[in-house]
Amino acid sequence: MRRPPLPPEPERAAECRRRFAEEARSERPDLSLLCLLLGATADGSLDEAGLDAAQIELDELAGQLPFRPGGPRSWAIALAELLGERHGFGGSPADYQRLESSLLHAVLRRRRGLPILLSVVWMEVARRAGAPVYGVALPGHFVVGFGPPEQQVLADPFAGGRVLTGGDAELLVAGATGAPLDPSMLTPADPLDVVLRILNNVRAWAAARPERTDVALWAVELSLLLPSHPARLRYERAQLLVQCGDFLGGAAELDAYAEVVGAVDEAAAEGVRRAAHAARAMLN
Repeated sequence: MRRPPLPPEPERAAECRRRFAEEARSERPDLSLLCLLLGATADGSLDEAGLDAAQIELDELAGQLPFRPGGPRSWAIALAELLGERHGFGGSPADYQRLESSLLHAVLRRRRGLPILLSVVWMEVARRAGAPVYGVALPGHFVVGFGPPEQQVLADPFAGGRVLTGGDAELLVAGATGAPLDPSMLTPADPLDVVLRILNNVRAWAAARPERTDVALWAVELSLLLPSHPARLRYERAQLLVQCGDFLGGAAELDAYAEVVGAVDEAAAEGVRRAAHAARAMLN
């Protein structure tokens, strides 16, 4: 069995984080670059040449699409034929067990990945070719959409780009939530929300593997670099620092989080301060 990738050296990891933060705060964040920098934070073998090669591959795939094939459905079919059939992109339940399934450069190499990463491939290839494409963050299953709301066509890259009917989308949502499909679920996903969802998947992968707190830590730290993120991630980062043996760093983060929480819930803040005190006590 292939081992998960090893992280980069600290200096390289710091540079990837700096560039990730800069891109996330730019006027028009580049989804593919953010995903690749995420991958470089996870995989020390992904150097600058590898980053460039991944972008070039997306460009080359886009160049293989027919020139403006027509309406939304024609675009969806063209992408399915190119990426799903010709190049074999798709997914299976086993892909949920691999960290590489959340790393864009590895998905491009393996042609396998989670629904959201395969959707990133679809979106980035289609966007380069001029398609009206966007991500659709259905509960529990990410897909891509083509065209305006009144003509929207959905496709499932995890299933090789299969074009979905309205009933298919309803079944996906019902299977994930037990609730009916709401039209609000079909709106285009913001690129930064896509990145945060990818990082949430990485955190879930690491949470099931207590020996990989290193992965959980960098995933939380990248999430905190996004302009909008759940405040509780600071508490999670503090816990991970303590688990990794950085008791002072974890305690300082807990104290900072307590200041935020104290503005709305002093009792909860006091509990966080006690946790900070316990972390410092571990040094004795």
